[in-house]
Amino acid sequence: MAINRAALAKQLLPGLNAIFGLSYKLVDNEHEPLFDMESSERSFEEEQGMALFGTAPVKGEGAAVQYDDANETWTARYTHETIALAFAITEEAFEDELYNTLGKVKSQGLGRAMANTKQVKAAAVYNNGFDTSYPIGDGQPVFSTAHPTQGGGHQSNRVSVDLSETALENAVINISLLKDERGILVGATPRSLHLPPQSQFVAHRILKSNLRVGTADNDANALKDMGLFSKGWSINRRFTDTNAWFIRTDIPNGPKMFTRVPLQTKMEGDFDTGNVRYKARERYSFGVSDWRALYGRTGSN
Repeated sequence: MAINRAALAKQLLPGLNAIFGLSYKLVDNEHEPLFDMESSERSFEEEQGMALFGTAPVKGEGAAVQYDDANETWTARYTHETIALAFAITEEAFEDELYNTLGKVKSQGLGRAMANTKQVKAAAVYNNGFDTSYPIGDGQPVFSTAHPTQGGGHQSNRVSVDLSETALENAVINISLLKDERGILVGATPRSLHLPPQSQFVAHRILKSNLRVGTADNDANALKDMGLFSKGWSINRRFTDTNAWFIRTDIPNGPKMFTRVPLQTKMEGDFDTGNVRYKARERYSFGVSDWRALYGRTGSN
């Protein structure tokens, strides 16, 4: 259905002082600290995990050397979605509207809608990251206490306490002890902290204070002095749990966004009706390959 003159009745007459609701700021780039950005030229992208060798054994004198095998583990697939939105304006509404509202609807309205969809989908990777209904390649959700390994046993990248200095220190320790598929340490360190807006002041005090937070002791702030969280912290206003917090580590090939087709806009007129149609379209995907690149807490447990 096209936007017609009845939908713009007040804007067909002189005398309006202002039209509000057209010039809000965009909250549109909060996904960027959460993902590594890559481009794609295919309908989907796959990334393959590998299990290399375990700890080398001692070889006895004159004994044969032992052989080990390397093999593939799970596959992470990124299937691109097509996101699109359009609207139409009648020829008469376009001719009679007095305040250039329709130009702003085209340039700002479509832009806001498309940007919001991208931000919601990006945040959903984290919001759904504890839900078994959204498994990654190893069959577990992104954040799990039971990531399986070929070396036997399970590993965890999940924490169950609210954000605090102690919680962050314990997370740093646990991240440093992460291992690969065969039980060898991977040397992970925390790189950045990501939070809902409700926790931003707590994060600032913990990471920026020269001394320890909330104590009369004259102790140094170890998290700051040791150079941890070198990329700082950021908020995401589309995180749905007010107590959740997430850490990105320096492990590569973790959370990724693939752009297949960047945002495009088109306009065309219809010969029969005279309506003018506008469309915005883009293709992309979000996901996680190696769970070791993330460590997180959901506030619901």
